[in-house]
Amino acid sequence: MAKYLVLWRIDTTRIPATPQEQRAMYEASVAMVEKDAKTSVSKDWGQFVGEDRGYGIAEGTEVEIAAMLQQYAPFVQFEVHPVLTTRMVRQVIKTMPK
Repeated sequence: MAKYLVLWRIDTTRIPATPQEQRAMYEASVAMVEKDAKTSVSKDWGQFVGEDRGYGIAEGTEVEIAAMLQQYAPFVQFEVHPVLTTRMVRQVIKTMPK
């Protein structure tokens, strides 16, 4: 199964004006992230301290990853990178000329 590093950034132009609305938006967002951790391809998630961005680790097909991320549009932008495990890197090394 493919693994992806997902870098995310909140679109700050979409953050509500009042502190009460901001709190409600952030609580709803974190609830979605927690649901994804239980029911989706999301394996890890974190926010960078003091920033409106962070990272996630997801495992699945391109369609599964895209479907999970789509639910956060248009409030969050994503940068997605497929990653290799050490086992996969060893396989790549074996293909190199000796």
